[in-house]
Amino acid sequence: MATDPETSNLRAAVEQYLAARPALVRWRQWLAGRRYRVANLGGRAHPLFAIAFQFRDGKRAAELTQALEHDWTEVPAKCREAYDEILFQAPKLVVIQLHRTNVCKCLAHRHVAVREGPFAMPHDAFGGDHAGEMDIAYERVKTWQALPLSETALDAKFLEGSRLEEFHAEQFRLRLLSIVLHETNHLVQPGEPETSIRERSMAFYREALAAYTENAIATLSFTIDRSFSRLG
Repeated sequence: MATDPETSNLRAAVEQYLAARPALVRWRQWLAGRRYRVANLGGRAHPLFAIAFQFRDGKRAAELTQALEHDWTEVPAKCREAYDEILFQAPKLVVIQLHRTNVCKCLAHRHVAVREGPFAMPHDAFGGDHAGEMDIAYERVKTWQALPLSETALDAKFLEGSRLEEFHAEQFRLRLLSIVLHETNHLVQPGEPETSIRERSMAFYREALAAYTENAIATLSFTIDRSFSRLG
């Protein structure tokens, strides 16, 4: 999916803003282990996501970036279309604070006010508007039983084809993506009931996972046959 000029300009502006902060501020954050990644949602003009994370969590930040920039483009069109209006109304910039876990044992939260220092106040780099912000506890996302029965059955199916690790990686990224959409929904429509928002994000996850599974299982028999042919 091509990236339009507006998207490129916003991304470049935010990256330049982060790089242009006073050196002392940047070095303090660097020494404290704070890092940032900027990710587009599959080439959409907005929102742009700024992922804030600790150095030790770089791998998870990269997985979240892949979910936003690549996996979003691979889900069925109807899954993306279900969020068209919500994403259109979202802030131009949304900050995602990526944590390992949290005290309340929730998967994620929408923040009423932005806490991440570089984005706490409106700035020309993001159109002079207030940013939105959420946090995600990725260890809780890893262990989240979103669809217990069907996911257990899929574990067995992908294990048969020696593709279980690949499946779990995709499953984790789709969970992250559904949670980002869920919390963005909260940012845009704070008065919408939780049940309605959850139904939308779970439908996205269920249908996206089903589409990935259908495509992947179509190649499982080939993988198994090829393995047997090498043993023959």
